[in-house]
Amino acid sequence: MAKTAYANARNGAVRTPRTTEYELFSRVTSQLKVAAEDKANFPALAAALHANRRLWTTLAADVAEPGNQLPEQLRAQLFYLAQFTQHHTSQVLSGAESPEPLIEVNTAVMRGLSAGRTVS
Repeated sequence: MAKTAYANARNGAVRTPRTTEYELFSRVTSQLKVAAEDKANFPALAAALHANRRLWTTLAADVAEPGNQLPEQLRAQLFYLAQFTQHHTSQVLSGAESPEPLIEVNTAVMRGLSAGRTVS
């Protein structure tokens, strides 16, 4: 692991908050996609939903901070999406809804963070 970290530093890879957020969303969204495809593995889905909920809870707390420098309208939109994620996750866990809208929301956020990178 240390070799990888030092290799990235030598290669000029700079981690910005934006790239870190993108990578977190990418990892969680990938986990959600895999879990959503395996309908028989509810524990994997529950774990993916929990990881996604934690990500959005952290994001909501961050945008609610008075010192957050994002534009106010964007902060409000992200907070709303965090609330939607909380509610929809409960619906998915109860079997009433599909995780697909959560994947779509995360993918849209990744597009916003990507600054020109292709998001699948």
